[in-house]
Amino acid sequence: MTLAEILASLFPEGHSVNVADGLITGHGPLDGRDLSVVGVDGDTPLGIEGALTLSAAVLATVRAGGAAPILVLVDSDSQRMSRRDELLGLNECLAHLAKALLLADAQGHPTIGLIYGHSAAGAFIATALATRVLVALPGANPSVMDLPSVARVTKLPLEKLETMAKSTPVFAPGLDNMVQAGAVQAVLDPVQPLGPQIAALITDLPRQDDRDALGKARGGRPVAHDIAARVVEAARA
Repeated sequence: MTLAEILASLFPEGHSVNVADGLITGHGPLDGRDLSVVGVDGDTPLGIEGALTLSAAVLATVRAGGAAPILVLVDSDSQRMSRRDELLGLNECLAHLAKALLLADAQGHPTIGLIYGHSAAGAFIATALATRVLVALPGANPSVMDLPSVARVTKLPLEKLETMAKSTPVFAPGLDNMVQAGAVQAVLDPVQPLGPQIAALITDLPRQDDRDALGKARGGRPVAHDIAARVVEAARA
C-alpha cells in the first residue's frame, strides 16, 4: 500500500496529515478520538533535521496532554550516513526521537508503529522499534542490519551468513523473521479498513513491552525472555 492509500483507509472522513521532505506529521480522527501521526515516507533516509522534526511533533502531542495515541508510519532508508550528520550528532538526534516516543508512551499516549515499506538500522530502531507495539503491512521489508553489512562488521563470508539466516530468525532481516522474533506483533490485512485494525490494537495494547515473550512463544528468540527475567530478578534482589 502507498501512504495515500494507508491514510485513506485509516481516515475515510478526512485528515490533516502532511508529508514534507519525506517526513509525515499531522492528525486524524480514529474511533472517536484524535490520532497523532508521525513518520517517514518514500524510503527517505533519516537525518538530523528529520529526527528533530519528528521529535518535536511527538513532544507537542505530549505537551497537549490527554491521551491521544501516536501512530508512527515507516517507509525509510537507514539513517542518513553523511559526514555532516555524523559530526552534528546524528546518534544523539536519533536517540532523542526514540526517547520522545518512550516518554509519550510513559505519559499515557499509546504508541503504535506501522511499517509499510523499507526501514533499516538506526532509523528503524528510533522509529518503529521505539513504539510499544509494531505491526506491518504485507510487503514491508524491515531489518536492523542487512547481511552484506553484517558480513563487513563480523568479517564472516556472506554465504555463511545467508545460510545461518535461514535457521536463525533473530539474526536475519525481513518481515517473516521479524514476526517470528516477536519484533513485529502482527501483519495487518490491507483488504480491510485499517482504522478499526489500529483502533483494536490500541484497545488491546499490552501493559508493557512483551516482544521477548512473543519471540519465545514463536520460536524466534528462545532465550531472550528468560535472560531478561533473570536480570530483573537479580536487580530486585
